[in-house]
Amino acid sequence: MEQIINYFESINPILAAFYATIFTWGLTALGAALVFLFKGMNRAVLDGMLGFTGGVMVAASFWSLLAPGIEMSPGEGFIKVIPAVVGFALGALFLFGLDKVLPHLHVNFKESEKEGVKTPWHRTTLLVLAITLHNIPEGLAVGVLFGGVAAGFDGATIGGAVALAIGIGLQNFPEGFAVSMPIRRQGLSRWKSFLYGQSSAIVEPIAAVIGAWAVMTFQPILPYALSFAAGAMIFVVVEEVIPETQRDKYTDIATLGFIGGFIIMMTLDVGLS
Repeated sequence: MEQIINYFESINPILAAFYATIFTWGLTALGAALVFLFKGMNRAVLDGMLGFTGGVMVAASFWSLLAPGIEMSPGEGFIKVIPAVVGFALGALFLFGLDKVLPHLHVNFKESEKEGVKTPWHRTTLLVLAITLHNIPEGLAVGVLFGGVAAGFDGATIGGAVALAIGIGLQNFPEGFAVSMPIRRQGLSRWKSFLYGQSSAIVEPIAAVIGAWAVMTFQPILPYALSFAAGAMIFVVVEEVIPETQRDKYTDIATLGFIGGFIIMMTLDVGLS
């Protein structure tokens, strides 16, 4: 692990953000590839995986994004928390806007429950777009953190950025399977189901590069940018991930998955920062 951290310290931070999110994209593809091995997915396993995803995202939002953002903010008392409040609110509102505009369908929802503007797009496309919506703030978070390290801000470390990338990669693995398997059940071939499943994470390297570039170019926005990514991730968890796990009888399994994901992400961040 030390060698990995040293490597990321030695290269351009935008390139580091890109490589880190290629890793998270790769784990999405690995999860989607399970469609070649299994004919179906147990609902209890799916809900547990989705709960794990939510736990990782919530832990990352605080330990990797909000806490460092507040720490590096100037001032004291209420003044110090203003960038976090503003950034968090803007991030949530940004995802709220995308959620209302972008046509998508959550994994465990019926086609009649699709969200966004009305469209004749196929259920397969809507499923992929739903997970793509999840991945925008994840890629942005990684890029912003790497950009913060390059800008020399206290509280932003390569170890923390690597930990965030690992945590997001871990929760992307079940996400890939959670997309490819429902698509397979729609009658598409295993190969097409895999392609659709892995494509949901393509947005992560793009968002990461944009985030790293923005922070390096406009350094004062870093506390706002970290909190922006956190607000977007929390919105996704509360509006999408948690409801997806509460539609069957496996809510306890989903809750335990959430706790496990939170513990793993917290441990990674504290241990590697």
